[in-house]
Formats: sequence, C-alpha cells, structure tokens
Amino acid sequence: EIKNITPPQTIRDAMEKQMRAEREKRALIAESEGDRQARINRAEGEKQEAIARSEGEKMKRINEAQGRSEEIKMVANATAAGIREIAQATQAEGGLNAVNLRLAEQYINEFGKLARTGNTLIIPTDLANVAGLIKTASSVIQNLPAAPAKS
Repeated sequence: EIKNITPPQTIRDAMEKQMRAEREKRALIAESEGDRQARINRAEGEKQEAIARSEGEKMKRINEAQGRSEEIKMVANATAAGIREIAQATQAEGGLNAVNLRLAEQYINEFGKLARTGNTLIIPTDLANVAGLIKTASSVIQNLPAAPAKS
C-alpha cells in the first residue's frame, strides 16, 4: 500500500508552472472580457445619449415651428379683423371723412420724417396737392364693395 507519493521536484515545478500559466491565462481572459464589456457599455451609453439629444433637438424645432405658425396665424387674424373694422367704419356716417383725415395726417407725418433726415429727396411738383392724394384715396375707398354683415 502506498500512502505518500511525493513527485520529484522538477515535476512539482513543472506542475506549478503549468497551474500558474493557467491562472494567468484565465486572468487575462477575464480582464479582456471586462474591457470588452466596458467598451460595449460606453458605446451603448453614447448611442443612447446621442439619440436623446437628437430627440430633444427635434422637439425643440417642432415647438419653435409651432410657435411661429401660431404667431403668423394670430397676426393674420388681427390684421383681417382690423381691415374689417376699417371697412365697416368707412361705411358709417362720417367714416370716409375720418379716413381722409387720417391719411392726410400720416402723409404729413411721414414726409416730415423724411425732411428731418439727411436724405436727398426728389420732390414731385404737385407735392402741395395733398387734397388730390386724399381725393384719390377717397375714390378708391368709395369703390370698395360694401363690407358683408357679421353673422
């Protein structure tokens, strides 16, 4: 019966060297797998970050476009309402005279602004004929079709 077998030192050294090589190999494999998984995780995180940033930019552009659209609609509606009110006012008694007065005021005001600046002006010979301008505007307003009644 054999109770204790002690291999020679060279065999023990070779076995120990083989076990150490196997442990180092497993450690290198585990380390490389860890590095690989870390790179995959970083890449996945960067991908998700890029997608989230892109979605955010997309929503920002959509919101800005909707805001501009609403602004345009509001300005258009306000302009249309103002034009309707002016059309109704010109049909009322004295409305045409009020429009003529307002046109004359604006004409004089704008011409005064031009005269104050250092611009070179070419002045028509009938500049003093503001009444003619107002009469022309008045005839245009009178020839407009009557404003439809509001329902």
